[in-house]
Amino acid sequence: MSTATVSVPTTGGLSGVLRSEVRKFLSTRLWWIMALCLAGYVAFLAVTLSFALFFDPEMAGTGADLEAPSARESANSIYTLAPAFGYVFPLIVGALSVTAEFRHQTITPTLLAEPRRGRLLGAKLISGLPVGAAIGALGSITCWAAGATTIALMGGESLAFTLETLRVVALSALALAIWTMVGVGFGALIPNQIGSIIVALAFTQFVEPIARLAMAQVDSLAPATKFLPGAAGEAIAGGSFYGTMSPVGMLPWWGGGLVLIGYALLFGLIGLFTTFRKDVG
Repeated sequence: MSTATVSVPTTGGLSGVLRSEVRKFLSTRLWWIMALCLAGYVAFLAVTLSFALFFDPEMAGTGADLEAPSARESANSIYTLAPAFGYVFPLIVGALSVTAEFRHQTITPTLLAEPRRGRLLGAKLISGLPVGAAIGALGSITCWAAGATTIALMGGESLAFTLETLRVVALSALALAIWTMVGVGFGALIPNQIGSIIVALAFTQFVEPIARLAMAQVDSLAPATKFLPGAAGEAIAGGSFYGTMSPVGMLPWWGGGLVLIGYALLFGLIGLFTTFRKDVG
């Protein structure tokens, strides 16, 4: 999954640094390969969950005292699968945009072109947003299309073209865009390419899901689950498959956005005073 990042001399102040960093993202195949992987992954999940929920609606309830979810709840749980399960893809894209520079030693000419390391890292964080938005848009729209089509074929109510659904799709893309920014900060924090991928996969697929379930069982810790990175990303979209099972609810969409951006800035700040303070050559 490694990729060589081409360093381009920067001119024109901050705007020049930003243009250079966006070109670095777009000059490799990684971002669109990961976008296609995300689209295929969430399409599979959307079809599978849609079939499970609408093949026998009564099975959606988990007990005699629990009602089956409404059409809106079922639709939202499907249309938010991208930020709920697929955020690891933009996270890795963002991380590799930094770690590849250290692996392939292109960080040296990059710093010669822009020696102000804080400005350079800030440009990397910001440049992740438009690339992440493209990845997020493809993933969210694919999830919506696959889910809506399957629900319709199963005879369910897809609510595909309601304003609320379209808002969910747009906010899902926004969440994935911010996850790319988080990945950039994470890559600055852990510049070793293999190490960053392993930690990202372990945390997103195992550590946080288990922590959320465990913390939810402790009254004093349950409210804190809303501020974990995955939960914050889901809050941006306005709900998720996990969120329907949460006993403490979720943050408002803007609150989730602020928390997730906070993680990106925190990771980046730590990386600035550790990784980016080291001499490179």
